[in-house]
Amino acid sequence: MRHILVLLLLGLMNAKLMAVQTPRGPEISKSGCHIQATNYKGWSAEEVSNRWVTLEIVPQNGGRLMQVIFAGHSFLFVNPKYEGKYMPPDPSRWFNYGGDKVWLLPEGNDDEQHWVGNSDLLDDGPYTFRKVSEGQECEIELTGPADPQSGVQFRRTIHLDADSPRIRFHVTMLNKTGHSIQWSMQSVSQYDTADPADRSRPNPNFSTFAPANPSSSYLNRYHVRFGPSENPAASIRDDGLFTVHYLHLGAELWLDSTSGWLAVVDGASHYAMVERFHYEATEPYPGKASVIFWTNGPELKWNGEDTPTLSSADPSESPYYLEAELNSPLFDLRPGESRDFDTEWFPTRSGDEFHGAQEPGIVAHPLQATLEANGKIRFSGSFGVFFAGRLVAHFYNQHGISLGTMPLVEVDPANPVRLEMEVTPPAKPFRVSLHLEDQNGLDHGSLQEVQVGMVATH
Repeated sequence: MRHILVLLLLGLMNAKLMAVQTPRGPEISKSGCHIQATNYKGWSAEEVSNRWVTLEIVPQNGGRLMQVIFAGHSFLFVNPKYEGKYMPPDPSRWFNYGGDKVWLLPEGNDDEQHWVGNSDLLDDGPYTFRKVSEGQECEIELTGPADPQSGVQFRRTIHLDADSPRIRFHVTMLNKTGHSIQWSMQSVSQYDTADPADRSRPNPNFSTFAPANPSSSYLNRYHVRFGPSENPAASIRDDGLFTVHYLHLGAELWLDSTSGWLAVVDGASHYAMVERFHYEATEPYPGKASVIFWTNGPELKWNGEDTPTLSSADPSESPYYLEAELNSPLFDLRPGESRDFDTEWFPTRSGDEFHGAQEPGIVAHPLQATLEANGKIRFSGSFGVFFAGRLVAHFYNQHGISLGTMPLVEVDPANPVRLEMEVTPPAKPFRVSLHLEDQNGLDHGSLQEVQVGMVATH
């Protein structure tokens, strides 16, 4: 009887243990990242995903990252004219599939030190695909063919962690010739600017931002490379941010920005993407530009008879998209040498305004901290975050001495953060800094730091 009771007890314990452990399987699966072969719009593709982001990669078509889907929102333009198609390289033409790719600078046909572009091996040649890692982190490698015209071969890795929507890119440019070459690598991303409510029209609230260089080499702190010099879409705000409001007009705008980021903000659907890079202050950039924006649309040209003409405004001929381009410095490569270019993307949520990007996220509406008559501090503001975790208030007195910290709210990149709350602070703070700590407790820095204001009394 004693043995039977022991067996029954062990059975009950095992059943309870199984009941406790069973739900953990899906949690592990949910928290991981995955790589799988798939079909994307008719293309043979490779899909990299975690619970926030899905990347659709088409190796055959120039190793393109064809789409980034974040919380159900597709960021990139995919040209319906070429969906599911592959065109062998043809230097006399250009097949614009859309998506994101790597190009060369400087462009042109002046001499061999300029890249003509069009459909060559770099843009349209088939890339080989290799899975590097999967699980807690996913990484794939794309290797293109060696291009005899430019002497370049590209190798690109794309990395996605399991615990955030951050996407990391590492591009290596190799000299495959027996002589020295000089090129800049360019990350070219075509963002979809069609109106989400009516795709036959341009998005009325689509903008890009990048910090203008206060010591710019350009006359107006930016350079109009193509298009009208008086472009109502482009301006520099009082806060020093260069902004382009998308208009369906062909224009190319160059920035010698040194801050290392640009932001693409869809105010109609409230999604944003921040692209980061490391600015090399001692290295030369092509035309001094580190950031370039291209707004696609009808192009103003001369017909050879001193009469300007405007190309077709038909969206099928001139589709709605905007290019955000990040440039590496100009690299001198001797035979067999290589150089690298690293960038990061952070998809997040946005609002109807934009007030800058910080390491942990973006500021949609600036932070306000007001000391109420009851001794509490009222916080307000709205943000988009790059990592899941919590916002933590760091309080300081007027001498900069820490008064302590206080967790405020749990946050997730897929959800806009709207801060409207009152808290009882430690002591009487003079200023407060709003930090983001991820799910592992790692501090990703401050979203914004402000002085504590006093409530108006009458």
